[in-house]
Amino acid sequence: MISQLLNGVKTYVPKSRNELMDYVMEHKSILVAVNAEKIYHATDATRSIINRNVGYADGVGAVWALKRKGHKNVDKIPGCELWLNIIERYQNEKSFYLVGGKEEIIQKTVNKLKDDYAELNIVGYRNGYIKYDKERKDLIKDIAKKQPDVVFVAMGSPKQELLMEEIYQKHPAVYQGLGGSFDVYTGNVKRAPNWWIKNNLEGIYRTLNEPRKRVMGDIRVMPYFFRLILNRL
Repeated sequence: MISQLLNGVKTYVPKSRNELMDYVMEHKSILVAVNAEKIYHATDATRSIINRNVGYADGVGAVWALKRKGHKNVDKIPGCELWLNIIERYQNEKSFYLVGGKEEIIQKTVNKLKDDYAELNIVGYRNGYIKYDKERKDLIKDIAKKQPDVVFVAMGSPKQELLMEEIYQKHPAVYQGLGGSFDVYTGNVKRAPNWWIKNNLEGIYRTLNEPRKRVMGDIRVMPYFFRLILNRL
């Protein structure tokens, strides 16, 4: 599978979601979502985290940048969809472990998954509020003991990536960072309607619904899109 550097951020360009899933299953990789903010505001530390693992185009800003580099057929792969694609494809043959969200959200997530995927093998789960070193060590020990094939961690970047790498040292498997995907899956946070998603306007929809939370972040990446237009990324 080929990759492309975007401001030094290594971003993979799979031909399809299935190719991406095949690749990470074969190599037991850590999946990291790449978007405009992670590209434009990359630091040595954040860039290194992505480049050690498998970054994929989660946002339209990453997709447009890849197309500017000559990858005409690249598609956006939202992380909030990809983890469910993985479950749908491997539910009958792989085991899963979930970490993240508030206690009520992780409970709702596990219950909904069991309803939606009757054969799904969830070997363990816990919330994402890990305050003490002992809690982190106990989590790593539990995952190493139960040896899941896939681990989903929904805690936000770069916290979730650093935790996944730490766990990986004790138990190599497929890992994916999910941010707020458990909230979306359980309906605690409403995702944009299909029209906004299909027309690459999901980010605008989210800003309209959460202006205080997102406006400053959008302003920070505006220069990125100007650079894309001028082909100077």
